[in-house]
Amino acid sequence: MFGYLTPALNVLTDEQKNRYRLFYCGLCRSLERYGQKGRMTLSHDMTFLAILLSSLYDPACFDKSGRCALHPFRPGAWETSSMIDYAADMNLLLFYYKCLDSKKDENSLPAKTALSALRKPVDGIRKRYPLQSETVEKTLNELWDTEQHFSGQVDLICNLSGTMLASVFVPRPEDFWASGLYAVGESLGRFIYWMDAYEDYDEDQKRHRFNPLSVYHDRPDYHDFCHDTLEVFISEAVAHFETLPLIQDTDILRNILYSGAWQRYMLIENKRKRKEDARGE
Repeated sequence: MFGYLTPALNVLTDEQKNRYRLFYCGLCRSLERYGQKGRMTLSHDMTFLAILLSSLYDPACFDKSGRCALHPFRPGAWETSSMIDYAADMNLLLFYYKCLDSKKDENSLPAKTALSALRKPVDGIRKRYPLQSETVEKTLNELWDTEQHFSGQVDLICNLSGTMLASVFVPRPEDFWASGLYAVGESLGRFIYWMDAYEDYDEDQKRHRFNPLSVYHDRPDYHDFCHDTLEVFISEAVAHFETLPLIQDTDILRNILYSGAWQRYMLIENKRKRKEDARGE
């Protein structure tokens, strides 16, 4: 589920790249509260959330600099704030449940190890953010059950994924902007689930794993259909995003939504077309 909301660095200015790095490193530093195991869960997706929430709520921010275990010889800068800490907690929470998913699907040993290492900090996050945690757990259980008893309702699974991500996009459920943030997260959750299924299709078939797009794969327009569906989901996310009164870093956020989110898709398509060319199709 991680790694789709990345910036398109080739079109960012040096200033914008440095600004993005402040949040990325800030998220990493915040995850350090849970030790090195926390930092290993770092994702671009939750960096996007940290920038989005910081732009909307404008929390008190503090710039810091220094060396870290990953870059001991090169001092770096990072930013701290309550919204970065929130995004870090949601990052850890989602990673924990991703590992739980891997354990159920593949009985993965690395997933089991991560679950054991992260159980205590995740228990603390559950106590601080009960609504988000309960929603993530509930929707993921429903998603697992729906996959086990799949009846061809791909929209239902996509909606569950949307609900799961939407819940972590809302740090203050009673806030005036909660519905807008929820809508952005919900659309992105659908987008990420569909993109993940599209990317993993061949590998899932090879390993006899569930993939919801199997019901569509025999369509002659399968690849165009998947692209158009992804475009609908990301367009919905963008439409809701543009209603939020963001005050800073909108250029970086738009870069991610309009361009960066499609980078993995382009890699998938280039790989597919190379295979087709090699087969002479």
